[in-house]
Amino acid sequence: MKNPRWFVYNSKLMNSLAPNIFSDIFTENKKSMFKNLSGLILAALISVNVQGQTSNTSTKLPPNMFQKKLSNGLDVMVVEDHTVPLATIELAVKNGSYTETAEYNGLSHLYEHMFFKANKDYPSQEDFLNRISELGIQFNGTTSFELVNYYFTLPKYNLVEGLKFMNSAIRYPKFDKQEMAKENIVVDGEFQRNESNPYFALSDEMNHRLWGDLYSRKNTIGNHDIIRSATPAKMDSIKNRYYWPNNSLITIAGDVKHDEVFENIDSIFGDWKASGFDPHKKWPVPEFKPLQKTDYFIVESNLSRVPLVMMNWHGPATKDDIPATYAADVFSFIINQNSSKFSKALVESGLALQVNIGYLTLKHTGPISVFVVPNPNKIQECMAEVKRQIALWDTDNYITDEQIETAKRQLEIHQVKDEEITSDFTHTISFWWASASIDYLNTYIANLRKVNREDLKQYVRKYIKNKPYAAGMLISAEAKQQLKPETYFKAN
Repeated sequence: MKNPRWFVYNSKLMNSLAPNIFSDIFTENKKSMFKNLSGLILAALISVNVQGQTSNTSTKLPPNMFQKKLSNGLDVMVVEDHTVPLATIELAVKNGSYTETAEYNGLSHLYEHMFFKANKDYPSQEDFLNRISELGIQFNGTTSFELVNYYFTLPKYNLVEGLKFMNSAIRYPKFDKQEMAKENIVVDGEFQRNESNPYFALSDEMNHRLWGDLYSRKNTIGNHDIIRSATPAKMDSIKNRYYWPNNSLITIAGDVKHDEVFENIDSIFGDWKASGFDPHKKWPVPEFKPLQKTDYFIVESNLSRVPLVMMNWHGPATKDDIPATYAADVFSFIINQNSSKFSKALVESGLALQVNIGYLTLKHTGPISVFVVPNPNKIQECMAEVKRQIALWDTDNYITDEQIETAKRQLEIHQVKDEEITSDFTHTISFWWASASIDYLNTYIANLRKVNREDLKQYVRKYIKNKPYAAGMLISAEAKQQLKPETYFKAN
């Protein structure tokens, strides 16, 4: 997986319907968020208690992983993989849309873009890019709900210089006014490209219905006016709130030796002064209010070839209910199989073209989403059957023991396979560090194995069955006129 457990959204449904839109709706990324993010580590399957080199922290780590915390609060992780002579440097910050009030909506993303511009040591964009070329760096950055991360992959012999380069960019950005004026347009252009996709309108309206007055906290792409009017002063404000060592993680992965890496990190980043406060206590994320009633809506788009229905619930948060996140993964995997009762009742029967369920793991209320592409000639019957199936999800015979065990085994295999590319695994580490913890990462498979039928039933009853939800339909004006979904696509 490449941002773990987002893989449940990586369905034929979303790949065929909207291969690009959701990458920037949910995580400003040059790659799609819905593709598999690098999974949990192979060595996590081995029952070995290795603390590696730690300072003021302790967690079970696989033999090739080592953890340390500097005196300034900077978390450091090293993953040794000597298969190819490359190293990846990734710096993650607990920032993103969840930290954004309406007047800052989209600026975590803009800040990410400005990271790759001039700084104190490289005073122009040309200087910055020349250094990138000299060090043989491939680079990128992403902005998501609860994380902003920046990463370089380069030849291992340039690691120390790469660390110095990262240090300059993260600690001493210039936020040149002219460069910002250009980048404001670039970032807003990405926004406009998303809007040209018909599925943007459905997803955006869904976010408004799900999150209400906290919409900005779940909207990574931002607001046109805020992005275009952003100033260096606002970038400084973000830096002064969140860009501190005690709110950051640096991961070094590849053909490296952990003891040498720790020594170099301490030398280069050790004098980065801590903030003296916890940003998330000083500027706490408001609690997302539970939905009070079921809410249906219809979005028209003449670019929509077939109707699409989304049903979303408020799901578990890792800060409140970690056990339910494991059950969510197992349940979603089972329901998404062609052999599931859900799929047979809808797709095999001809009522729907495609169906999918997903849960996005977050520290602050992850959404549970059901996607349905109904047969255009049977939309009313299809939606009635969707509701009937959901009402059965917690019954004893809806899921078999074999399905539960197969799901756990297949999820485990996913983690092992997807861990193979170390440069991607750094993204996995960053994601879990921000949205759960490193402990969650390293004990995930062990906890997944514990999931049983009662856990699945409890998950459904606590978060889905008979709980308020938002349901949206995307449909063309012509189809809407013919099918009149407003007569039946509504709350009872």
